[in-house]
Amino acid sequence: MIRNEVEYQEAVKRLKEERGRYDEHERDLVRMGLKPDEVKRAMDPLRSFNLQLEEEVATYERLKRGDLGELDNLHGLGRTLVALRIALGLTQRQLAERLDVNESQVSRDERNEYQGITVDRASRILDALGVTLKSAFQTPVRSGNSEAHG
Repeated sequence: MIRNEVEYQEAVKRLKEERGRYDEHERDLVRMGLKPDEVKRAMDPLRSFNLQLEEEVATYERLKRGDLGELDNLHGLGRTLVALRIALGLTQRQLAERLDVNESQVSRDERNEYQGITVDRASRILDALGVTLKSAFQTPVRSGNSEAHG
C-alpha cells in the first residue's frame, strides 16, 4: 500500500520505467524467435508485477480523491485509518503532531497497518483526523418462524 506522496511519486516513476523495460524485454523475446505462448509465459511474471503496481497507484489516487470504500466488521481498520489520512490530505507528520507522537511512530504504525490496534487507540486517531465513525448492525436473517414472541 502506498502511504505517502513520496512513495506515490516513486511508484509512478518505477511504473514508467518498468513499462519501458517490459516492452523492450518482450521485443527481445520475439527477436529470439520464441513462440507467442512462450513469450506470454515469460512475460506473465512481469505483467503481474506491473498490474499490481498500477493497482497500488490507482488506489492511492482514488484515496486522494476521497473515495474510501467501505469497512466491514472492522476488518481492514488499519488500512482504513491510513486511507482516511491520505483522503484528508494529511501527511504522517501532521497526524503525528495531532496525536502528540513522533512521526516515526505513525510511519511504523502505518507500515504495519496498525496491527493489533485497540479500540481506544483507533478512536484517538479518528478524533485526531476529525472523522466520526458511524455504524449500524445487521443481524442475520433467521430461518423458520419470523413472528415475534412475547
